[in-house]
Amino acid sequence: MAMQISGVTIQGGMNIQPAGGSSSPSPSYSFQGSNYGYTSGGQPGTNVIDKFSLVSDGNATDVGDLTSTRWAVTGQSSSDSGYTSGGQSADNTIDKFPFSSDANATDVGDLTIGRQQPAGQSSGLSGYSSGGTASGESTVIDKFPFSSDANATDVGDLTQARYSAAGQSSVVSGYTSGGYFNLPVDTVDKFPFSTNANATDVGDLTQAVYFVSGQSSDVSGYRSGGYPATNTIDKFTFASDGNATDVGDLTMERRMAAGQSSTASGYTSGGYPATNTIDKFPFASDANATDVGDLTISNHRNAAGQQY
Repeated sequence: MAMQISGVTIQGGMNIQPAGGSSSPSPSYSFQGSNYGYTSGGQPGTNVIDKFSLVSDGNATDVGDLTSTRWAVTGQSSSDSGYTSGGQSADNTIDKFPFSSDANATDVGDLTIGRQQPAGQSSGLSGYSSGGTASGESTVIDKFPFSSDANATDVGDLTQARYSAAGQSSVVSGYTSGGYFNLPVDTVDKFPFSTNANATDVGDLTQAVYFVSGQSSDVSGYRSGGYPATNTIDKFTFASDGNATDVGDLTMERRMAAGQSSTASGYTSGGYPATNTIDKFPFASDANATDVGDLTISNHRNAAGQQY
């Protein structure tokens, strides 16, 4: 049965392109992965790209390298490639690696400003990098195309400058939740994929928190972990604007973790205090996470997450 959400028809889990709007998702694209999750870069200083199965629980394997050792990065996912953007020391690099084979990343473009700890979002056609910090906190929302290798363009602003926020993606909108600007932030911002525009404040997390990770089902956004130290999993709906609710706990308090999303579950990988744990929590019901595997690097934190 088809259902209508914000003008977009979702048929059997497939995202169908709405009429009009050149930035609308393609019919074959779904943000959620069905095969593998990836954790790329991070601390202690590494360029490793880890891959783990979204079909069965297990440990990750090292399948390639970024173009440089980078942490404080964010991730984006197209239908065929993973992207890792930004990084420490105000890096502006956009790396791309293929999902179809295990291989190293290539440098395919630059963000409009070098920044660390931005939030990442993905539509069917473009990757987004929002917020972050360089010489100071940023409000900039950058967009870069998936169809060709190119630099990003500045397409809007968040409602407030912040870094270390979580990124979530619905079929039609990007979300930036939590973060830090002088104090921890609880704001959930939303910006459209169909047009280049500023974000609007559409709700609050249950906690003001930063160093958080983000996950997305087809109907809800999730925020997991963060600092001040917490193991909370928050959920907010995409269909209507509103505050998040606390729906479960990670297996441990952690921050600086990477987030991945399958069609059925959210994943939180690595983080600090020192861990290489991969946690999984269900989208179908509100429940706690379980430990389902390990990354290849111990104390893996400040990395980017992708899924295929």
